[in-house]
Amino acid sequence: MKTSKLLLCVAMILAAIIATAWCYPQLPASVPTHWNIEGKVDGMGPRWVVWLLGPGLMLTMFVLAYVLPRISPKRFEIAPFKPTFEYFIVVLVGITGYFYAVVLSAIVNGTAVQGAIPAGMFVLLILLGNPMGKVQPNFYVGIRTPWSIASQRVWRATHRLAAKLMVASGLLGLLAIVLGAPFAALMALAVLWALVAALYSLFHYKQLQRAGMLDA
Repeated sequence: MKTSKLLLCVAMILAAIIATAWCYPQLPASVPTHWNIEGKVDGMGPRWVVWLLGPGLMLTMFVLAYVLPRISPKRFEIAPFKPTFEYFIVVLVGITGYFYAVVLSAIVNGTAVQGAIPAGMFVLLILLGNPMGKVQPNFYVGIRTPWSIASQRVWRATHRLAAKLMVASGLLGLLAIVLGAPFAALMALAVLWALVAALYSLFHYKQLQRAGMLDA
């Protein structure tokens, strides 16, 4: 991993560890671990679970940046788009840290989570969607349908479309939050882009197949 990205990930993980250690004595024996769509707690767990929710999950993603490139099957290596893959890891570590900060603040200070969590999801869509068109065929990231994996032409076309859909969904989602849209509308914006991209990969594959233009 490039030094700047490595240091940024390490800094974010250390920040989560320090925040957890600082807040841990203030935590009750049982802490909230899940909230429903109305922002009310509907799941509890022992307080040590915060180490897994924040630093543990962030560290796991960081480790994957080193493991996945080394176990990729031939012809599906990460090397051709390694800078983009590393960018994805940094974004995922960062957004996980953001979600953890929201949860930790809710546990310690009783702050609301219902607006902050969807906002983080839509920011994630924008950040991941922007370079999505650079992703090459692989088994770990991207729109990995049977048809996109079977054809590089379908893969490229699907990911170019997905990039636009993800950014558009993220921007519309943030606007919807500001306008006070219901939770169902937010969830639709968060997931429907993936269904559209998957269906497009099928239709584009069949279109190329009929035209005899599928690549080997």
